[in-house]
Amino acid sequence: MFNLVSLVIGFVALGGAILGFFPFLGWMNWAVVPVALMGAAFGILSRQDSGRRLNSFVLVVGIVRLIMGGGLF
Repeated sequence: MFNLVSLVIGFVALGGAILGFFPFLGWMNWAVVPVALMGAAFGILSRQDSGRRLNSFVLVVGIVRLIMGGGLF
């Protein structure tokens, strides 16, 4: 059950991360990173690792995009 919740949160965060790659929507990654972190937390509670992997990927993509845009450092 936690894996399903984690996957749903991960796909929502992935959609936000894809939108965050468009110009002038990079601020959206500030919302994507905490959502993906919450999804990864649910993924840690589950036995399967697909939700945890998806959210970890989205988390890395969001952080890298923030670094590239100058919003993190």
